[in-house]
Amino acid sequence: MGNKDDFDKIDSNKDGYISREEYANASKTAGVEKEKLNWFLRLITLGDRFDIKDFFDRFKKSIVEFIILVFGVTVSFGIEQQGGESENRSDGIENLVNLREEVDEMISYTDTYIEQIDWVVNMYRQQYDRWEKENDSVFIDNIEDEEEPDGKYYFAPMGGYTQRDPFNPPRVNFDAIKLDGTFRLLPKEVGLEMTKIYDGVELSYLIENTGKIEESLVNQFTNRIATKWVYDLPWVDVDYNEFWIENRKYIQSDKFIKYNLYKRLELWEYSVQEQLQIYKESLVSSTKMLDSVIAVRDSEYEFIWWVLNPKD
Repeated sequence: MGNKDDFDKIDSNKDGYISREEYANASKTAGVEKEKLNWFLRLITLGDRFDIKDFFDRFKKSIVEFIILVFGVTVSFGIEQQGGESENRSDGIENLVNLREEVDEMISYTDTYIEQIDWVVNMYRQQYDRWEKENDSVFIDNIEDEEEPDGKYYFAPMGGYTQRDPFNPPRVNFDAIKLDGTFRLLPKEVGLEMTKIYDGVELSYLIENTGKIEESLVNQFTNRIATKWVYDLPWVDVDYNEFWIENRKYIQSDKFIKYNLYKRLELWEYSVQEQLQIYKESLVSSTKMLDSVIAVRDSEYEFIWWVLNPKD
């Protein structure tokens, strides 16, 4: 009994003295002396006596403290985890929107490319079809131009034969998403579709056909001029219309150049033009899927970090 509270408990009549009777009563209620306990109770007894009421009070207090501690840690972890999921969800939605915008840019780029290659193919198809005609201007073509004296601009299509424009649609957002590791946040069907659009075989064929394969044909044309024309002709400058007019019979007789033009037309007409249309259809289809997924995300609403009406 080492403090005032213990004294007050024993001094039941509050006269400031502890009588023999009060001491005896206190001994009965203060618990069992530690020496009289078994080894287990001695192990869990903090004072000189074991009081069952005090023991259960301390036990209940410990349980409450333990529950509060576990609950606090659990709630803290849950909030942290939910906050991370909310941030991932926000990043995922941003990725969807960015990809949707980039696919629109890809469609615009593909439309422009289709118009360009259709014009080029038409021009070189006409050149090939009139190759054998007896006309000094067989290698000269024209387009309307109000600034020219007769309203037409004359040029040699074969003079620009070495010009190339490999198919290369924009892919900045897609590459950024893959680089920063947030590609995993995209819905599975979106990830598969975007991989097909950006890294699929349709795009690979287009890049290869308008890249390496077309480049090889252009290199053959350039090599022919460098290894034969420069030795057979008095002067060679494909940028001048006069060169094509003055040497049209020599050029017409060069079957290698005509065959090279044939192979390039074949590449454009039977591969590239069809592949462009197929690729554009895939792009348009992907926009519909992205619009659908984005609409679902927009229809959800979030309270703090919790999505209250998830649609997945």
